[in-house]
Amino acid sequence: MSDAGILSQVVIRPLRETDGLKELTLLLNRAYKQLADLGFRYLATHQDSETTKERIEKAKCLVAVIDKNGTDKIIGTICYYSPENASGCEWYDRNDVATYGQFGVEPEYQKYGIGGMLIDEIEKCAIQDGAKELAIDTAEGATHLINFYSKRGYRHVGYIKWGVTNYRSVLMSKKLK
Repeated sequence: MSDAGILSQVVIRPLRETDGLKELTLLLNRAYKQLADLGFRYLATHQDSETTKERIEKAKCLVAVIDKNGTDKIIGTICYYSPENASGCEWYDRNDVATYGQFGVEPEYQKYGIGGMLIDEIEKCAIQDGAKELAIDTAEGATHLINFYSKRGYRHVGYIKWGVTNYRSVLMSKKLK
């Protein structure tokens, strides 16, 4: 199926209480497997459902769904943290910076633009919240992700070493209109 054909079937919506955290967690584990195979120990490569729940408690969690036999199948997710809820490093602690994480798309649906749709929604949230910047971090060695974010207008603003990863992260941020 073409990119446009798949994208026309995708709906972005907030995570619902009836959506399973176990299924969401397994989606994240699968989405990050390629990164784990490259040697990067992102939290999402191995997190459990309790960690997923903790990470969405202060976030606006969105999911990308596609209709499978009359049932929403979650094929992507992203968590948005408003400036009031973004934290963890000096850049994220700024009162004009929002951030996002726990961002992944099922491997079979990657490369269709679904991740871009999720980021587009998060950028709208950040603008509505009055954020001047939207930030993300990723492994310094994950050049394909750094390139992906750069093409979306994100620039390098620093580095951070998280205690739960085995790499140094590149902090990237985008000025919002």
